[in-house]
Order: sequence, then C-alpha cells, then structure tokens
Amino acid sequence: MADNNQYNNQYNQTYYTQANFQEEQPPMYNPPQYQPQAGMEPPPGYVQKSRVAAGVLAMLLGAYGVHSFYLGNTSRGLVQLLVSFLTCGFGAIVMQIWGILDGIKLLDGRINTDANGVFLKD
Repeated sequence: MADNNQYNNQYNQTYYTQANFQEEQPPMYNPPQYQPQAGMEPPPGYVQKSRVAAGVLAMLLGAYGVHSFYLGNTSRGLVQLLVSFLTCGFGAIVMQIWGILDGIKLLDGRINTDANGVFLKD
C-alpha cells in the first residue's frame, strides 16, 4: 500500500508541476485609435467648417445628403442622394428623417468634427 501512495504522490507532483497550461498573453494586434485632440488648430490653408451651417443644411436638405457632402463624408452623402432618387422619392422620407436627426446632433454638439477630424467652428 505504501508503494501505491508513493506512486500516486509522484504522479500528482509531476503532472501538476509541468507547464500544461499556457499563460494568458495580451492580444497580438491592437488597432490604433485616432482621436481628434482638443484645442488642435486646423492645418494651414484648411477652411474650418461651420457647425451651424451643417446643422441647417441637414435640417433643410438632409434627404439629399448636402450636409454630408459639406462635412466631407462623400460616400455617406452619395448613399443619401442615391436612395432618395432611386426609390422615386419614397426613400427621401427616410433620408429626411436621417437628416433631421443628424441636424439635431450637429446643433446639439454631439457631432463636432468633419470627415478629416478637424473640429467644427461654432
């Protein structure tokens, strides 16, 4: 019986002392996070966009994506424009609601940068 205990203890020791489990490693890829920095001036020669102008354009012409083109989001503006025209005006209702919501966000300050990450002027 003593031989059996000695075998079990030796087995348990070697089993648990071996590195059977890998240590947790940090993820291999951390995507970069580019955030606009507060107080950063626009590049020289860059015309800073107006937050109020973008908000008014969104409220009035949001169905056609004019505010998205103004802020530099050309693909988003093109989607709004094409949906409005290709659905014979039926999609314009949805796009106008989207424009009104964008206008509220712009005037409220929740959207505060253009497509290039430059802050909008008041």
